[in-house]
Amino acid sequence: MCGSRLPLKLCGKWVMKKRLKDEGNETVTNCNALKMIAADGKKRLTDVANTEQLLRIIQSIPSPKAEPFKVWLAMVGRERIEETVDPEQAIDRALETYLKKGYSEEWVHQRLLAIRIRNELTDEWKKRGVEKGKEYAILTDEISRAWSGMTTRQYKKLKGLKKENLRDNMSDLELVLTMLAEASTTDIAKVTNPQGFSENQDVARRGGKVAGIARQALEAETGKSVVTSQNASNFRQLVTDIVEDAAVLPDVRWNRRRDGGM
Repeated sequence: MCGSRLPLKLCGKWVMKKRLKDEGNETVTNCNALKMIAADGKKRLTDVANTEQLLRIIQSIPSPKAEPFKVWLAMVGRERIEETVDPEQAIDRALETYLKKGYSEEWVHQRLLAIRIRNELTDEWKKRGVEKGKEYAILTDEISRAWSGMTTRQYKKLKGLKKENLRDNMSDLELVLTMLAEASTTDIAKVTNPQGFSENQDVARRGGKVAGIARQALEAETGKSVVTSQNASNFRQLVTDIVEDAAVLPDVRWNRRRDGGM
């Protein structure tokens, strides 16, 4: 039992830690402690967990309040298994998720095409000895810098993003040029057969440059920048405004006819 001198929250926390350890769960052991502002305004060491650790902790909570989360975890696990057996289901769910977020169906199909092109590129990198993780990120930055003039981090900062996916916040043209840059990199790699990180880094620059030239040509014709600070919330608001404006047009036309106008 918890001692009477321990606060209730600490008491519950101690019980949870003991329960997890008894189950053989190393989540608590792997959690880090960071100084965070407590209720009294002072910074105190507090256990923190990443998403995976937090979900694992939820599984061990013996409370009816945790049951909805456990049901959700079981559902997500089932979906992931189904997607492993039939990958097309993952595409269907991605489409449904984007539509629920307010993206247009045309944009969503373009985004799914971008995912396929990206996967083809990473498959090439894998075959050519590029290590997933840091090296993939560096090559992605090389492509981005070659066509947009910015690394991925700089691009996200321009759009005011933190954890959000950059490509989910691109305009049609930004997404198209990203696809062109990555598809060009894939095609150049297939022709030149680069091996290892350094050779693929050169190919990434060349592939990105193809899209960079296209961007410059388009900007020269239109007189405006392709790269924009607008993000998904801006795009969705634009669509909403257009729909709302269109909704009142019939009334405007009727009023004009009634007043004798055209």
